[in-house]
Amino acid sequence: MKLIRHGKPNQEKPGIQIPNGTRLDVSAFGQDFDEKFFENDGLNKLADWLLSHQSQCPIVSPKTRLGAPIGRPSKIICIGLNYSDHARESGMTLPTEPILFFKSTTAVCGPDDNVIIPKNSEKTDWEVELAVVIGKKASYVEEANAMDFVAGYVLHNDISERAFQLERQGQWVKGKSADTFAPLGPFLATKDEIPNPHNLSVWLKVNGERLQYSNTSNLVFNIPHLVSYISQFMTLLPGDVISTGTPAGVGLGLNPPRYLKSGDVIELGIDGLGLQRQEVVAWSGVG
Repeated sequence: MKLIRHGKPNQEKPGIQIPNGTRLDVSAFGQDFDEKFFENDGLNKLADWLLSHQSQCPIVSPKTRLGAPIGRPSKIICIGLNYSDHARESGMTLPTEPILFFKSTTAVCGPDDNVIIPKNSEKTDWEVELAVVIGKKASYVEEANAMDFVAGYVLHNDISERAFQLERQGQWVKGKSADTFAPLGPFLATKDEIPNPHNLSVWLKVNGERLQYSNTSNLVFNIPHLVSYISQFMTLLPGDVISTGTPAGVGLGLNPPRYLKSGDVIELGIDGLGLQRQEVVAWSGVG
């Protein structure tokens, strides 16, 4: 299945996208796509419900805004320097263990919402990433069983403010967590939709220029390793997001470095996970 959430910000309703691209409202199922949904075997229950109810589900207009395809997760865990070419362009040593950092869940927004350059920012950057959504509570998981805890996958633009991240001391989270810094979607693809998540093309363009292009086969640490590794340090809850890292081609790594400015347009995609498009706007302090 492909899960969507549609409607105005903070008023999103649950839906699905069927194979022909049509979007259907599944509000009558009675549950949003949040922690409780995944925890209570919601994917299988929804699939069973659709067998007898799909024909009655209202069609969602293609003009309707999409929100993030999951309700606000308990946490977003990101993996740093998980492509060797990105580590190289950043001038950093390839890690021998996954580098973990958090991204505030208040950064989550829809796949085509505007990206807002934060107040006092001069180095807002882009990062296309494959994100993994956890399907059930995971603690001290063995790598051999790690995929049993994965619900599906989603496209993520890990927007980053490099001065906040690298020049303001402390942890990277400051540069990762501004509002609109975590566009997710357009849909969550369940595991059956993506037979091999380790062979997906990933790409990103700014103003039509392709700046990132790679494949998830180039991940330094694969998904089972990441799920198992993270679960040794914290409990992963249903709906939690693990963002697996970005390849080379970010603004920080260009010569000279290049950062987002108001009016720029970002487009990105991953095989099987759809497309995002964001317009960049300056923070105004309004709203």
